[in-house]
Amino acid sequence: MSSHKKFTIEERVRWGDVDAARIIFYGAYIHFFEFAETELFREVGLHYGVMFDELKIWLPRVHLECDFHRAARLDDLLEVSVYVGRFGTKSMRLNFEVRRQGSEELIATAHFVLAAVNQSTFETVPIPSELREKLAPYTANEEHK
Repeated sequence: MSSHKKFTIEERVRWGDVDAARIIFYGAYIHFFEFAETELFREVGLHYGVMFDELKIWLPRVHLECDFHRAARLDDLLEVSVYVGRFGTKSMRLNFEVRRQGSEELIATAHFVLAAVNQSTFETVPIPSELREKLAPYTANEEHK
């Protein structure tokens, strides 16, 4: 059993997030994942100003996958959880889970792969040790899939 923590935010499904059937539009999930990612980094003291200004890296997304298990609807209050699935040498995988507040049933699961790149050259660079250390409590260290 893994001992990592998941960082969770709550987001309400709003009118701009849904289609004509009042079911969440798939693109809205990406915004929710970005909000969760941003708040996870802020939680561990690595808000983007620190990461970009002090660590001198960018973290562009190089891969995104999402599976939709259930429909979320207008006004649902969602819990969006994020944790580091694994660190590679120059990239990291963030895993996401979406549930209705108070439910264990998954609505969506996703993962992003972020590459560390030098701000000036956009060449890949090793993930900074400070990033690894601060995110350690939220890291699962899954086998590469």
